[in-house]
Amino acid sequence: MATQSFRRILELLEQHDVEYVVVGGVAAVLQGAPVTTFDVDTLVKVDPANVERLAKALDALDARYREHAALRPTQEDLAGAGHLLLMTNSGPLDVLGFIGGGKRYEDVVAVATRMSVGDLSIRVLPLETLIEEKKLLGRDKDLAVIRLLESVLRLRRDR
Repeated sequence: MATQSFRRILELLEQHDVEYVVVGGVAAVLQGAPVTTFDVDTLVKVDPANVERLAKALDALDARYREHAALRPTQEDLAGAGHLLLMTNSGPLDVLGFIGGGKRYEDVVAVATRMSVGDLSIRVLPLETLIEEKKLLGRDKDLAVIRLLESVLRLRRDR
């Protein structure tokens, strides 16, 4: 497997015009939160055209299921709007059809923040929304990071 590169994953999604929002740990890191994350979480638009573009990007990333490395996601899998936990030749990628409370791409794209990552311009879930989502999920790992995210948000507002 190639070296882990979250940037390369994002580049290929952008090159294939995939409609997505970065959520989770990478979204927090891009907004200044000192958290550790091991995968890129993406909330994708689930419609036929975007699923087709996403499938092409995943082919370029040689994406396979983490738990079943012999299996590749199909367009039918992507259209199912569930959670696909994938390993790519550039590292782990989670393709999500919804996030906490059943929110889909269409529900969050309007509040997503555009951020520059080098020459890329990507949509990222803002810290306020990320905090709300983590509170909704209520998992131990999410609750543990909420205070940190709230501190980063306060520091950003005080600037």
